[in-house]
Amino acid sequence: MRRTVYNEDHEAFRETIRDFIAAEVVPVYDEWREAGAAPRDFYKKLGELGVFGIGVPEEYGGAGETSFKFQAVISEECARAGVSFGGSSVHTALCLPYLLAYATEEQKRRWLPAFVSGDMMTAIAMTEPGTGSDLAGMRTTAKLSADGTHYVLNGAKTFITGGVLADRVLVCARTAPPTPEDRRSGISILVVDTTSEGYAVGRKLEKLGLHSSDTAELSFTDVKVPVADLLGEEGEAFGYLGQNLPQERLSIAVGAYAQSAAAVAFTKDYVQSRTVFGQSVAAFQNTKFVLADCKAEVDAMEAVVDRALEAHDAGGLSAADAASAKLFTTERAAAVIDKCLQLHGGYGYMMEYPIARLYADTRVTRIYGGTSEVMRSIIAKSMGL
Repeated sequence: MRRTVYNEDHEAFRETIRDFIAAEVVPVYDEWREAGAAPRDFYKKLGELGVFGIGVPEEYGGAGETSFKFQAVISEECARAGVSFGGSSVHTALCLPYLLAYATEEQKRRWLPAFVSGDMMTAIAMTEPGTGSDLAGMRTTAKLSADGTHYVLNGAKTFITGGVLADRVLVCARTAPPTPEDRRSGISILVVDTTSEGYAVGRKLEKLGLHSSDTAELSFTDVKVPVADLLGEEGEAFGYLGQNLPQERLSIAVGAYAQSAAAVAFTKDYVQSRTVFGQSVAAFQNTKFVLADCKAEVDAMEAVVDRALEAHDAGGLSAADAASAKLFTTERAAAVIDKCLQLHGGYGYMMEYPIARLYADTRVTRIYGGTSEVMRSIIAKSMGL
């Protein structure tokens, strides 16, 4: 079936991204995986290409596009090539919506031009050791100074993607204790300068997958954050975080679909070239049937993702819709990629093959952005259950 979710502009952008990946990423990607991060100057190249400015209004140096489909194209092309853009997706898909929605005019003029160019990379710090998905249980605090000029930030965060190389981190912290009636009250977002005294990057975490993306522990010891760097209203952050979750979960769904499609393509090529018992692996009926099943599942994922993309661009993607798309695509991606790895035999277990990297990278999609169990709870609640 012909795909209709993208127009000519999206497809022209796809060609640009595909050429960029071939020239700038594929030749050095193994080095990135060994280093555990994309190099800092790569983000400058993404800035020069215009990737970071797609969704930024023109007055701040961006292109002013409101469609999320351009980000989806990037996800699809990275998966197709078996690579990633490091932690840059957090910069654009997670951090930018908060800056656009809640930053003051002064803050936008101060931060967004550098955001677009890649001179200021961002990350967001929500999760804390021991709290996981329970954001209301966070213990990091930010107390207003006696003269009202700055906050004093203390605490720790973990699993922070892009945290090693970030220049500014959107840190969620308690500016007031929770109330018995509302555990979620009193949380604020501070856009913290990572060169501040008392700000520290702890361990660079060793992950099962996503090896080209840096993930870190952060700690704050009496970090002074100017009140001018408070994002939005004090104490209202929990509500802000919920507003961006549908887009975050959509981005994960797009990635899961794209990785599944790539897995099928990689596996088709492999089984056609691999010979056993005097014939290609593709000649066996089992191979044909397994790949046929995988293709049908990828088609279903594509339909779900495309419908969600259209709904999001139209402003109609609900929290339950996004949860459903994420749940379906990430759970099915796990099954599809596992089957594709099996068809590779022993070579599927070798990290030099992209199928092995996809297998490891995809596992986290059922955890971050809300676990599959949380997605089921959201969907069930929307059903009145």
